[in-house]
Amino acid sequence: MDSVTKDTLAQLDNLLAASNQSWLFGAGISLDAGIPLMWPLTERVFTRAKEEGGPNDLNVLESINSQLSDDSHIEHILSQLGDHRAIADRSKDKKVEFDGVTLSVEDLDKLHKRILTWIAETIRWGYKPAKPDGAQEEVGTLENRIVIIDQHEEFVSALFNRSQAGIAERRKAVRLFTTNYDTLLEDALALGGFSYWDGFSGGAVAYRSHRYCDDEPNFRDRAHVIKLHGSIDWHLGEDDRVWRVRDGDLYPKKISRVLIYPQSTKYLATQRDPLAAQFDLFRRALGAREENVLATCGYSFGDEHINQEIELALQRPENKTTLLAFAPKLTPTLQNWRMGSWGKRVYVITEDGLYVCADGPHSPPTAPAKRDWWTFAGVTKMLNSGAEACAV
Repeated sequence: MDSVTKDTLAQLDNLLAASNQSWLFGAGISLDAGIPLMWPLTERVFTRAKEEGGPNDLNVLESINSQLSDDSHIEHILSQLGDHRAIADRSKDKKVEFDGVTLSVEDLDKLHKRILTWIAETIRWGYKPAKPDGAQEEVGTLENRIVIIDQHEEFVSALFNRSQAGIAERRKAVRLFTTNYDTLLEDALALGGFSYWDGFSGGAVAYRSHRYCDDEPNFRDRAHVIKLHGSIDWHLGEDDRVWRVRDGDLYPKKISRVLIYPQSTKYLATQRDPLAAQFDLFRRALGAREENVLATCGYSFGDEHINQEIELALQRPENKTTLLAFAPKLTPTLQNWRMGSWGKRVYVITEDGLYVCADGPHSPPTAPAKRDWWTFAGVTKMLNSGAEACAV
C-alpha cells in the first residue's frame, strides 16, 4: 500500500472517530433486515390492493402509475394521489376521475389511508421478493414476522462501543438522520442500552414535544434519532398532535399515519411540524460552525430535497462539514460535488475504491473483485477494524 493511500485511509479513520458527527441513512441499510426497497414495496402494495382493497383500488393505482415515469415507485404514486386530491378539493363537485373511476375527496382520503397501512404493515412485518437465483418470495405477517435486527445492533455497537475508543467525552450526541419509516435504529439503540432522544416525550405511547426552531436537548443521550420522512409508528391524532403509538393500540384516537414521501406534496408538508422541525435539525447539523462530519449509508442520493440541503450547506465558504458518502458507485451528484470548489471535503467510499476530491480511486480492489466496505455491514466492519484493515 503506497503512502498516499495509507494517509488517506488514516484520515478516513480519524473522520469516523470525530467527536461531532451525524449519519444519514436510506433504505439500503434495512434491506438485509427483511424490509424491501421501494420498487418491491410498490409491487407488494399493488398485490395487497388487488387482494384486500376496495373494488377500484387497483385500477386507480394502475391509472396513476401509468401517468408517471417508468422508474417511479409507491412514494411517487402517493404524491400523485395527493395532487389529485388537491385538484378534487378545489373543484366544484369535489371529485376526480381515473380512467372512468370517479372518486370523491373522502374516497381519496380513505384510499390514501389504506395505502399507508399496507406500507406500514409490510415494513413492520417484512417482505422479501422472489429473486432470479430461485429464492422464493417471503411475506411477513402479524403472526410470522421476518424482520431481523442483527445488522443494526452490530452497527450501533460498533459506533458507540468501539469507534469512540480514546474519546474521553463526546461533546454532542451522534445525530442519526434517516429517511426510513422502520424503527430498527431506535430498537437497536434500546437493545444495546444506548440512550437516545427522538423528539417525543412519554413511554410506549408518546407525544411529539419537539417543535420547529426548538434547540436540541442536552441530556447527555448517546444519540439523537431524527426521522426525516416520518415513521410507521407515528400517527396524527384528532387533536392535531403527533403521537408515537404501539402496534394495535386503540388509543389515542388516530386520523392517519405520518409518512412523508417525495415530490410536490412533501415540499408542502415539510413546512409544517413535525417535518419542518426535522429538516430544521438537519440544516443546523450541516451548518455547524465547528468541524463536523456527515456520513451517509444506504442512501442513494435520489432525494433532491435532501441533496439540496447538503449542497447549499457545504458550498458556503465558512462551512466546516466533511461528507463521507458510502455508496456502491459514484452517482452524478457525488461526481459533481467531489469535483466542485469544496470537493476536498467530499470522501466517497465505493466498491471500486475511495475517492477524495478529484483523486482516486485509492485502494481499488483486485479485478474482478469489488469492495463491500460501502455496505451497512462493511461500514460496521470499518468502525470496528479501521479503514486500512478493510482495504487489505
